[in-house]
Amino acid sequence: MAGHSHWAGIKHKKGKADKERSKIFSKLSKEITVAAKLGDKDPNMNPRLRSAIQAARSANMPKDNIERAVHKSSSNNGVNFENLRYEGFGPNKVAVIVETLTDNKNRTASKIRTIFQKSGGSLGTQGSASHNFKQLGVIKIDKNEISEEKILDLAIESGAEECKSNAELHEIQCSVANIYNIKKDLEKKISNFISTGIEWVPLNNVQIPKKDHETLINFFVSLEDEDDVQNVYSNAEFLN
Repeated sequence: MAGHSHWAGIKHKKGKADKERSKIFSKLSKEITVAAKLGDKDPNMNPRLRSAIQAARSANMPKDNIERAVHKSSSNNGVNFENLRYEGFGPNKVAVIVETLTDNKNRTASKIRTIFQKSGGSLGTQGSASHNFKQLGVIKIDKNEISEEKILDLAIESGAEECKSNAELHEIQCSVANIYNIKKDLEKKISNFISTGIEWVPLNNVQIPKKDHETLINFFVSLEDEDDVQNVYSNAEFLN
């Protein structure tokens, strides 16, 4: 899932080869079901659902899986998911925010705490790590979808605050309140989006020397491998 940090760049390059597609699809399906349950079943009337479906398409999720996830929101199976956020510090005192979607917060809290402890880190209270970040609307678009020049023009016209490009993607940043209005403008010219959502963007970075890369990446992978975890954000900067 989407994550904002230098880890996100590494994760994007490692990509789907390192993760089972079924695990990615499971997380995307959960987000689609929750978005459909909380709002309109019509993606045109529900920005969160529309963004979740676009992310699923970007991950090549089959149409049947997407439709099944939407229909699942109507079933009275007694399962209610809630969004919970965990904060703490991992290896090298890196600030970490973990967003989850869970039907059992005790199970999730226990698993997250164990991963932090095994890494030598510690789980803190809400606010313990998030003061190192700011929340922004973040829209990611595949580099092949549109040129840097055109996306920059579109971002400026739509009122975005920032537009960055790297080897794989374009990233547009905006205020949380404006994200879906800006997205609507972009949709007039762009049909495929990697992800759209509210992300935690670090205010300052902790530089990680090369010898510590593997330990930290293993910690992030352990978190993201948990079924209840949707997004992981950190202020780690991986030095070459």
